[in-house]
Amino acid sequence: MTDQTNSGNPPPDASSSLPPQPPLLIPNLPDDVALQCIARVPRSYHRSLLLVSKLWRSTIRSPHFFATRSLIRSTQQSLYLNIRHNSSFKWYYHPNPNPTDKGILYPLPPIPTQPVGSAYAVLGHKIYLIGGSINDIPSTSVWVLDCRVNKWEIGPKMRVGREFAAAATVNEKIYVMGGCLVDNRTRSINWAEVYDPAVGVWCPLPSSSVEAKDKWMHANAVIDGKIYAMADRGGVVYDVAEMEWGRVPKRLDMGWRGRAAVVDGVLYCYDYLGKIRGYDVEKDAWKELRGVEKGLPKFLCGATMVDLDGRLCVVWECKEGGGGEKAIMCAEIEVYTDEDGGLSVVTSIILPEILNYSPCKRNDLDMVLILKVYIQIFGELRAEAVLLIVKKM
Repeated sequence: MTDQTNSGNPPPDASSSLPPQPPLLIPNLPDDVALQCIARVPRSYHRSLLLVSKLWRSTIRSPHFFATRSLIRSTQQSLYLNIRHNSSFKWYYHPNPNPTDKGILYPLPPIPTQPVGSAYAVLGHKIYLIGGSINDIPSTSVWVLDCRVNKWEIGPKMRVGREFAAAATVNEKIYVMGGCLVDNRTRSINWAEVYDPAVGVWCPLPSSSVEAKDKWMHANAVIDGKIYAMADRGGVVYDVAEMEWGRVPKRLDMGWRGRAAVVDGVLYCYDYLGKIRGYDVEKDAWKELRGVEKGLPKFLCGATMVDLDGRLCVVWECKEGGGGEKAIMCAEIEVYTDEDGGLSVVTSIILPEILNYSPCKRNDLDMVLILKVYIQIFGELRAEAVLLIVKKM
């Protein structure tokens, strides 16, 4: 009988029987260290990082990746814009800052449906497109843009259909009011609703004690935990903490024009002369912003404002070339309060930059969102939303 152990064949390699090791994100580096490295790359370069490999693509789109960015304080500001191209709306985002492609707007996937007169709100890492009319019928639908992967998904439906409503985020809940006719008991009860993501459904707010049942709302803002919603005739204030309704101060109602932004408790908008003014809620007074005369044009229409990390960011349209084409301009303004209580520019305006996005003959800037996202580990997502997007991911 032949002795198999002495046959002269070499013993099998023990390592060959082990299962293959999963690939590493970066060769010769543990994945936890590699993840820390990749998470420090500015978001404006993430489009390129997605092309490295399937492993990198799945990693960069994972919740753990965004939690790591938040943990090491690598979140950044980004602008999201909704621009009307002829009869349709298109979404873009501007991953600010990136010195190599400054000013470039990246297109986002289109929404499966194109409602007219939707309201917008930010909650966590998502933008909510609320209601709007489809074929002239107010819709209860809600579309949600996941800003981590820039994809749309269907959100929770409202109790009643709305168009041209007011929407705002306070204490991680979305509030919506108006945009519907109060012609029956159901619509009267649900004139205002609140969405709590922990519950996942819309619930009616307590009925307003003031006469505020207008259908269309043309502006809204949040100041010190209170939601200000403007209608064609006056407006309402909802105190979230006290769950109480009130009227918008007359002086605010008379001076509020166009889309506004709240920076350090001051509401900014432009007046009928195209000048930027700020409204002080405590003093019930409007003040002109001084020092912007030479740096910015007068905004008579087609402009909007946002709070960009404590600075007033102004986005507006301007003519670009011949043929009636338009471009989108953006400028940042740092404001301080004078000794006399006035509002002035700190030093100088950050030079306006052109946001390039293939302009067409008619563009209407509909909305700019500033989303501040702080993502905690252990699977819990927490956020602070500033109207309108991004210390983000």
